[in-house]
Amino acid sequence: MSLFIMIFSVIILFYLTNFFSYQILKNKTLKSRRWDLNICCGNTDGGGVNADIVKHSEVPAFVLINDITNLPFKDKQFDYTLCSHTIEHVDNPAAFYNELCRVSRNLVIVVPPLWDITAALNIFEHKWLFLTLHPNHNVLPLHIKLPFATHFQRIWGQKIKA
Repeated sequence: MSLFIMIFSVIILFYLTNFFSYQILKNKTLKSRRWDLNICCGNTDGGGVNADIVKHSEVPAFVLINDITNLPFKDKQFDYTLCSHTIEHVDNPAAFYNELCRVSRNLVIVVPPLWDITAALNIFEHKWLFLTLHPNHNVLPLHIKLPFATHFQRIWGQKIKA
């Protein structure tokens, strides 16, 4: 097999795993129920309150968040909360997770699984690598600081501001 075909095959494999993770599995979780609170990427409607630190597009019932460690909601205000592909961007995932638990009775966190290499190791967007093969979690998965992410983001900025 030629080197070109091998490289092309790896690129296609990376693309397909990322598509499966971000499009198919994320959308399946999003559509699995009505989410009372949806903290995702600012352009996803979960059916209830939609929140983010940036308003990316028009979504119903949008709340702009100023501080992810002090959400503007009451204790256990939401029965079902979805936090999808967000916690890997923040400075302190444990503090954010604790705040999500404070405002939620049932929490689902969706993170890039290790098999989605292009997302899991994206040092231009993410600060944390979650050591899991499953995207959906009810508790904060084991995580480590992504090597070189702080350095790259200090020089070029974080591609997605969180």
